[in-house]
Amino acid sequence: MNHSIVIADDHPLMLRGLSDFLTSKGFNIVGSAQDGNAAYNLIVKLKPEIAILDIRMPHKTGLEVAEACKKNNLDTKVILITFDKEEEIYDKAIEVGVYGYILKEFAIEEIETCIAHVVNNRSYFSEEIASYLNHNNLGQKPKGLELLSKSELKIVKLIAENKTSQDIAEELSISVRTVEKHRSNVVAKLKLDNKPTSLSKWAGLNKNFL
Repeated sequence: MNHSIVIADDHPLMLRGLSDFLTSKGFNIVGSAQDGNAAYNLIVKLKPEIAILDIRMPHKTGLEVAEACKKNNLDTKVILITFDKEEEIYDKAIEVGVYGYILKEFAIEEIETCIAHVVNNRSYFSEEIASYLNHNNLGQKPKGLELLSKSELKIVKLIAENKTSQDIAEELSISVRTVEKHRSNVVAKLKLDNKPTSLSKWAGLNKNFL
């Protein structure tokens, strides 16, 4: 196991509890912080495989840390833990490329599963968030999935794994333009809006059906 992890949360009890839990499960907690600046500095210095960040922290939010990691091409995969259920915050998390999004009330139950997904380059978003955002009925196959071709479905699966169009193009040995065309077709078939994050959000919420 021994995956290197940095944890950041401005609530000491949450920070200590999550750190102790993951250590007991064999994970390597290489650093912890109680504010966003300290968390980002640890990520830059220690280059952990994963960073588990609270969204609302002093100096830098978890979202801002994730955005800085993306901007500076850091390889650390970010998992956000939060009490926030707002769609705008969830959309921003998708936009900045986080690999995991877990509600705090389910953190202990879901964190191991989330980490297992993330270390295999697969995204994990708490199923509970879907019910809060009313995007789909949990346990029911999403409408429109049967309309997708095999090629489109393959691309949507990779989008659910947080892959960019460039990543997908390289993995499938096709052009970025072809990937973007497939994405456009999928958005039309699923009747999604044209926001840049809409397909990524749909794929993340419905990854268990892909």
